[in-house]
Amino acid sequence: MHSFQTQVGGRTLTIETGKMAKQAGGAVLVRYGDTAVLVAATASAEPREGIDFFPLTVDYEERLYSVGKIPGGFIKREGRPSEAATLTGRLIDRPIRPLFADGFRNDVQVVATVLSVDQNNPPDIPAMIGASCALSISDIPFQGPIAGVRVGRIDGQLIINPTVEEQKNSELNLIVAGTKDAVLMVEAGAKELPEDIILEAIMFGHGVIRELVIFQENIVAEVGKQKRAIKLYEPAEEINNAVREFITENLKVAVANSDKLAREEQIKKLKTENAERFAAIYPDKGKDVSYTFQKVLKEIVRRMITVDKIRPDGRKIDEVRPVSCEVGVLARTHGSGLFTRGQTQVLTITTLGAIGDEQILDGLGVEDSKRYIHHYNFPSFSVGETRPSRGPSRRDIGHGALAERALIPVLPTEVEFPYTIRLVSEVLESNGSSSMGSVCGSTLSLMDAGVPIKDPVSGVAMGLVKDGDQYTILTDIQGMEDALGDMDFKVAGTKQGVTAIQMDIKIAGITKEILTDALAQAKRGRQHIMDIMLQAINTPRTELSPFAPRIITIEIDPDKIRDVIGPGGKIIKKIIEETGVTIDIEDDGKIFIAAVDVEAANKAIKIIENLVREVEIGTTYLGKVTRLMNFGAFVEILPGKEGLVHISQLASQRVNKVEDVVKIGDEIMVKVTEIDRQGRVNLSRKALLKDGEPENNHHE
Repeated sequence: MHSFQTQVGGRTLTIETGKMAKQAGGAVLVRYGDTAVLVAATASAEPREGIDFFPLTVDYEERLYSVGKIPGGFIKREGRPSEAATLTGRLIDRPIRPLFADGFRNDVQVVATVLSVDQNNPPDIPAMIGASCALSISDIPFQGPIAGVRVGRIDGQLIINPTVEEQKNSELNLIVAGTKDAVLMVEAGAKELPEDIILEAIMFGHGVIRELVIFQENIVAEVGKQKRAIKLYEPAEEINNAVREFITENLKVAVANSDKLAREEQIKKLKTENAERFAAIYPDKGKDVSYTFQKVLKEIVRRMITVDKIRPDGRKIDEVRPVSCEVGVLARTHGSGLFTRGQTQVLTITTLGAIGDEQILDGLGVEDSKRYIHHYNFPSFSVGETRPSRGPSRRDIGHGALAERALIPVLPTEVEFPYTIRLVSEVLESNGSSSMGSVCGSTLSLMDAGVPIKDPVSGVAMGLVKDGDQYTILTDIQGMEDALGDMDFKVAGTKQGVTAIQMDIKIAGITKEILTDALAQAKRGRQHIMDIMLQAINTPRTELSPFAPRIITIEIDPDKIRDVIGPGGKIIKKIIEETGVTIDIEDDGKIFIAAVDVEAANKAIKIIENLVREVEIGTTYLGKVTRLMNFGAFVEILPGKEGLVHISQLASQRVNKVEDVVKIGDEIMVKVTEIDRQGRVNLSRKALLKDGEPENNHHE
């Protein structure tokens, strides 16, 4: 067993190898504080036949024993990955994927199993470093190592891998990953920070990444296996030349068509003609013919952009496609916004619910619930395709989380707006950057719903095509530019600053200069989009939808909570049944009453206020007779609170039998005359009877 140590963010990072999972291609146990993650990387012996992509799988396996929990639900074992686990798997996949050779077709699987979690050291960063190290020491031809760090910012100071307490006070949560020389991936949420601070944080993180890569290189030098010889997929030269000659000129014309569907139709037609022509000449080489066609297409698009500065749809490099915005498109929902940019269209719907509707999180993190939820749906018809709907993909979950993160900094607090908020973005049409379309549609929808957001948020996706030292940054990339380009860099924010960033690179990293230019160009793009959004709606509506619940907050003494809930929840259930409201009670005595009907809410408030009211000496109550005794009548003056009217206090004259004056169920006015040391309440009816008032029984 070999053990290696280094310091990261003032804490010891330990990587052990040779003790666990020795049959994997490469395996390491990464310890950071009390967090421990086992990462194993394995590759198949042979390439997978008949595919035109690199089959990499990254599985991030959360184990609830790592935080001392038993899984909830009927089946007491971990089920499908949580959203957090899916997002972490994507986080690891994105920086390692570009570092495998083009044409590598062997299956590669990286499995990170979380064994122990110390909340001050989240397992995602150790898992990412572990994935790089496991691949690097294995015989798999990985062109790493890479590393990643989390960067926070408190009082102007940048911090590496902040603790839970530090993260609470941090205005930035940035994860940056890269090689020794360049940045490969950025994922960030920020509280409206300017671009120069974001850039400073990225470069600050990259300085630590460089040290972590050198640390891994030393491990590889000591325990690394020799990289296996692999056969990269490459079409035969003869086929390559023949296809190029046949297709290039026609493909250039097709690519220049600005309409996505017409362009795709032309390209598809040429692809079919190409396949049919060469099927007769090279009957068993269909894969080579198809691969060469795609390669020529990529070269044409990239050359047009970098050399000629022409985009497939004829736009300028920094031009945003036509934008239109609409709100209030659905009558019965609580809020809706339709955002269209070119051939990307997103409809986002807001639903407001009671605090009790918040999402319960059964995960490894500190948070156990969240009141703001964003879901993203990408149906096949949005790109003119047919495929079965099988629930959210990893991509759908990632895009939803990005849009969620972009809007969190502008949402009102629970005190200001005591609602659970759910947004659903339905992608109706897509030609690039539907996630940023979701951000814009969400801002419109929230304002339409009357959610008092601090500032509107817009977003734009930037692209990059790099050829040697020449590069072109593109504003508002469409699908083709994303697929055939080198970068997808999404930036969302308010007019004050950035709230979310997601950057993925397909090449071996980018420089500070490119990042600076991309951030500046993105700022201009999203401000242009923002101006158009604000023409549709510029401030949140002052009134909620008539179909949204009204939430009224009252406060009671925390010691009285049990009086409202009752034994086994009996009393609170009765209030809900009687009034039809939803009631959520917090431990500090705050009670949230949600009802579409305000009268029902007021009725519930009155019942609760009576439940927690204290009986006061000298106060008069209208009470109900509950029990009769020889010596007097017990009267309920407040819910669950009884007092005794002694027989001598029932009437002005002498009473022989209690039943002569009152019966069970009678309502009578009584006055509190005494509360003894044991808390017993003595009442008087006699004290309220005026001289000469008839002694009629209330029930007669």
